Amino acid sequence: MADERVDNQLKEIEVPAPTAWPMIMALGLVLGCAGLVTSLSVTVVGSVLFLTGAVGWFGEVLPQEDRETVLVVPVEPIVPARVPVSHLAVGEEAHRASLPLAIYPYSAGVKGGIAGGIVMAALAGLQGILMHGSPWYTINILAATAMSNLSNASTATLMAFHADAFGMALLIHAVVSILVGLLYGIMLPMLPRNPIFFGGVVAPLLWTGLLWGTLDVINPLLDARIEWRWFIVCQVAFGLTAGLVTARSEKIRTFQHLPFVLRTGIEAPGLSTRKERPE
Repeated sequence: MADERVDNQLKEIEVPAPTAWPMIMALGLVLGCAGLVTSLSVTVVGSVLFLTGAVGWFGEVLPQEDRETVLVVPVEPIVPARVPVSHLAVGEEAHRASLPLAIYPYSAGVKGGIAGGIVMAALAGLQGILMHGSPWYTINILAATAMSNLSNASTATLMAFHADAFGMALLIHAVVSILVGLLYGIMLPMLPRNPIFFGGVVAPLLWTGLLWGTLDVINPLLDARIEWRWFIVCQVAFGLTAGLVTARSEKIRTFQHLPFVLRTGIEAPGLSTRKERPE
């Protein structure tokens, strides 16, 4: 029994001897390839290192591999232990609270974007009437984003009605309003408390700050003539309207509450409810 205990405590095994030649060989290969796009001297240095590393490495393994003896000290085996897991209900102690269990359909975001766009357009037209005496002033400035003939237009030209400018402004405003409305529909379920406040006030202010820093590149005419106070009012009105319309829509549940096999589309007897066939 004593001999077995000694054998279990101290053992010697042979392992391949450590060597640095493979790293030198790899460095030479990298330098050799790098010299193809840099300089011939780099390729020469890499080739020398590669050949030196190859000869040194092969000399340690051929005709007989260099080995060394190491002492192995056995340790106590690790015994796995069962650790109990406390299961939390969904939403308990903020568990998975950031992942919405119910979301708004895409149609709710589209409706919110359309409603917000109508309110924003009404306020923009009111701003043009009160400050410039014409509702077409703001519309023509928006159309100047895509129409070069309005980029250097005079105030009198911007106050007049232009059918092509009206159509272009309507297209730009409709596309942007629907896209932002879709973003609201996706974003609102993931926002913390008071999503209407974040979607209707915080998000428009962030959007306004982004435009304030980039508008001189996107639309220099609008940047030179924009009334930022009215712009912020229009953005907040859009955000509140789109957020309210979207939030009042009926939510649809996500697949998080379903088992994994059902989420992957696998038919699992006993997990899905069968529809009763009419007799």
